[in-house]
Amino acid sequence: MNTSRTTAQPAQHRMRSTWHAATIVANRAETPHSARMTLAVPTWPGSEPGSHLDVRLTAPDGYQASRSYSIASSTPWGHVVLAIDELPDGEVSPFLVNEARPGDKVEVHGPLGSYFVWCPGQSHRPVQLIAGGSGIVPLYAMAVAHDLAEDSTPFQLLYSVRTPADVFFADELARLAGPHLRVEHVYTRHAPDDWSGTVGRLTRESLAASTIPPAERPRIYVCGSTGFAETVAAWLLDLGHAPADILTERFGGL
Repeated sequence: MNTSRTTAQPAQHRMRSTWHAATIVANRAETPHSARMTLAVPTWPGSEPGSHLDVRLTAPDGYQASRSYSIASSTPWGHVVLAIDELPDGEVSPFLVNEARPGDKVEVHGPLGSYFVWCPGQSHRPVQLIAGGSGIVPLYAMAVAHDLAEDSTPFQLLYSVRTPADVFFADELARLAGPHLRVEHVYTRHAPDDWSGTVGRLTRESLAASTIPPAERPRIYVCGSTGFAETVAAWLLDLGHAPADILTERFGGL
């Protein structure tokens, strides 16, 4: 994952990043092209909501390949949850999504990232989460942490996906949605049968109508493909949000 930021904020608690031995304890389909994987990592120090790690695979001949993945959990220690989208030409994700089984061993390096995080109690400013596709993963970790802490900070999530089948954490987001987390979906290709909204790509106008206005000075976290993150960040600036209030994380592709 290639990450970038509009501004940097120090993490509340810095955790030492190092390599850890990990064992896959569960791996199941999340969407038609992704998997949710739980790793047992006895030496894992915990992670803050929004952080990421590197996964390294080693072949029998000694060849190694590693890729970065956002962490879907913010647990204190011992295990890590990932949601991995398959890249057909990738060296790591096809194995993790289609072939990895409980009992398989991998290595993880982390936790990584200290700027694209949100922790309960760090601020009472409203928070706007904006996700494109698998970019929901670190934002989901933030939403879960917000809920578990019963934090009073206003939270909103705008989630753009192609179809209902492509929604990550669909059941969990449905349970989280309520007075403390407003969840709004944008379907770009196909919507549920009972959908009353429009179907199509997010626009500057629909972004403005579906997000916290600049006057309320929200902290904004945007995660998605490079094209999605750059376009959304530019629209947010056009709408009057301060550059320092917009944090972006992106992955390869448009």
